[in-house]
Amino acid sequence: MTTPQLHRRFPALERTLPFLRLGDAPTPVRKLTGTGRDDLWCKDDSGYGSGGWGGNKVRKLEWLLPELRRRGVRTVLTVGATGTNWGLAATLYGRELGIDTVIALVDQPEDEHVREQLRRLRRSGATLHFTRSKPLTMAAAPWLFLRHARGLRLPSYLPAGGSAPIGVLGYVEAGLELGDQVEAGELPEPRCIVTAVGSGGTAAGLALGCALAGLRSQVLAVVVNETLPLATVDLTRLAGRAAAVLRRRGAAFDIPPPRLTSTRAHLGRGYGHHTTEATAAAQVAEAAGLHLDPVYTAKAFAAALTAAPDGPVLFLNTYGPRT
Repeated sequence: MTTPQLHRRFPALERTLPFLRLGDAPTPVRKLTGTGRDDLWCKDDSGYGSGGWGGNKVRKLEWLLPELRRRGVRTVLTVGATGTNWGLAATLYGRELGIDTVIALVDQPEDEHVREQLRRLRRSGATLHFTRSKPLTMAAAPWLFLRHARGLRLPSYLPAGGSAPIGVLGYVEAGLELGDQVEAGELPEPRCIVTAVGSGGTAAGLALGCALAGLRSQVLAVVVNETLPLATVDLTRLAGRAAAVLRRRGAAFDIPPPRLTSTRAHLGRGYGHHTTEATAAAQVAEAAGLHLDPVYTAKAFAAALTAAPDGPVLFLNTYGPRT
């Protein structure tokens, strides 16, 4: 599938909203066995992407990168933790379009997963600044913009996780894709869709995409990051900002409010801190053929295992391949 769902559904967007396909769609759905519940399904975005790197960040970059290229951007400044998946994906895919990436890194609990990710970041070609904390990053921001200016042109800022309104469209696209898979009988309509939330874009886009597809599924956003506003109202507002982008670019639609709820029940001590529930959930997932990370997807899978059993539950696996 080359033409995105959004362009097919709203042809005017093809002229106003550029898109660059970076992975193979649709991503597969399957029923998970051996998990202790018989109504658990998975939509597996882990293989989405190219060049040995994938996951949910790639879907956001399919909309962000061509928009940056349209604007003639040569350098982006973004933020993330020392084990940032987003920063690495932005660097690797941006490099192919001649876009340099500067990342301000804040500390997170260190384990082998984080250390290996930092090694990848150092090899990626990104310019790294270890700003340590959110307050120090905000204080350093003016200097960072000036330090990496090209002449009079400052870097373009991309928020953590690529969760700008245009980046959110990556999971609007995924929600429409899921609607097609339900219609084709590949899985039943989920009562609940569970996803990890670190910056908000995946959950907000998925809820908006499901609403556009006519699905009644409730998106359960499992918060794994306490440093950003990720309450239900915040995610709903972000979905609304993405909808406003679509309307400004030429899409006309009238839909019910996206069905979206966030929970902090699986956050534990905070971003990057392991929980016993997530560790146990990751072991269950391995038996079902899923490899999860301890920061995001294991916490979300723990929520999927205990979600109210009153209908099919879909777990969105956003953890991509690592090479």
